[in-house]
Amino acid sequence: MSLDGESAPEFELPSTGGDTVALADELESGPAVVLINRGVWCSFCAEQLQTFSEVSYDMWFHDDVSVVPVVPDSLPKVTEMRDRYDLSIQLLADPDGEVCERYSGTEETSHGLTGKAGTYVIDEEGIVRYEDVSDTPADRTYGNWVRYYIRNDYEPPFEG
Repeated sequence: MSLDGESAPEFELPSTGGDTVALADELESGPAVVLINRGVWCSFCAEQLQTFSEVSYDMWFHDDVSVVPVVPDSLPKVTEMRDRYDLSIQLLADPDGEVCERYSGTEETSHGLTGKAGTYVIDEEGIVRYEDVSDTPADRTYGNWVRYYIRNDYEPPFEG
């Protein structure tokens, strides 16, 4: 099921920042990037999160973009992941995988329930303008590309 061009599913999850984050609240000030991760054990997810951590302040300061990473693990494990990789962005804990399932889906692996890695750019109206669900664990959309995608009025920045 693709969400491209559809209304983004609303959610509210606990954050490693100590509060609860709702997608609707994030969209009040501008676009949001929802990142669905496989789990705290996934090094490819950590690499992707680091690229968003590097550009998140710039995207927030210049474009009012919120980066909203969702990780299907408990809040203590997700907090440990944030600290281990020295991320400047807060992560959201989705221990039952309910939000992951509503976006890119979930699957059972040797690590238990995992999210299927996905990147979603959601405009101020709550419409999914970009969707990338990874075919393989290493297939990711990185922060810098998303920054320029948003700045290019939701068009691929390096075509043509």
